[in-house]
Amino acid sequence: MVPLAGCLGATVSGFGPGLAVSDSGRNILLNAWREYLVLIIRDIPLNDPELLAFARLFGELDPPGPNPYGTVFLPDFPELNVISNVQEDGQPIGNLGAGEAVWHADMTYVEKPPTAGILHALEVPPHGGNTCFANMYAAYDALDDSLKARIEGRSAIHDAAHNSAGMLRKGYEEITDVTRTPGPRHPLVRTDPGTGRKALFLGRRPYSYIEGMDVAESETLLDEIWEHATRPEFAMTHVWQAGDTLIWHNLTVLHRRDAFGSSSRRIMHRAQIRGEEAIA
Repeated sequence: MVPLAGCLGATVSGFGPGLAVSDSGRNILLNAWREYLVLIIRDIPLNDPELLAFARLFGELDPPGPNPYGTVFLPDFPELNVISNVQEDGQPIGNLGAGEAVWHADMTYVEKPPTAGILHALEVPPHGGNTCFANMYAAYDALDDSLKARIEGRSAIHDAAHNSAGMLRKGYEEITDVTRTPGPRHPLVRTDPGTGRKALFLGRRPYSYIEGMDVAESETLLDEIWEHATRPEFAMTHVWQAGDTLIWHNLTVLHRRDAFGSSSRRIMHRAQIRGEEAIA
């Protein structure tokens, strides 16, 4: 286990083919994931059954959320999502395209978001497509007392209509009034039920709204929180190589993706772990 410089992330080594893990190794892996929030395993290609078996070490699998195309990308492995810009026979084989994916946590637009995300790189572009992560424990701890007081007990709407590339999901309509944003209400501050530590819980910035506030007041406060939460001192950047696998704690980490050239190929397979922790 080699921690990265900064406030999150560690590189994990010592795995055999297929990321087979013993019972004792599983405990070490889980403890490291909870401590470092983002784990990086380099250069071990996985097929889909191997990726699913590895993901199950972290808990019960949660199926992917809906995508803008209304299709299942991997019918033989419906527990997996495909993140890709590649098209075959004129149809996309995955979600999110080649553009930037803004800062977000995955599927916070449901009442019980996934606890973990696991992403495996099959093909990566020569430039761009990097993924950044930000530690929301560290971001909360660094808030000044006045801002902590302003957000304590407040909840925000987490938009269900758009994905992190800004694409409208199938079955939704565009809205202009953020007070009517479809999606659940989650507290801006999440308390970990095991440790009592507090973290910012933000979802996505677009279409968010803090309940009980004037829209202009909500927008100003959200801008202030997001500017703080995504500061470089809370973040790390991963430059992908084919065969990399990343595991992150979805409830306490934000992530974003850089854009890359649309003529390049990027194919990622992704699993997620069912949320079991209360958002409180």
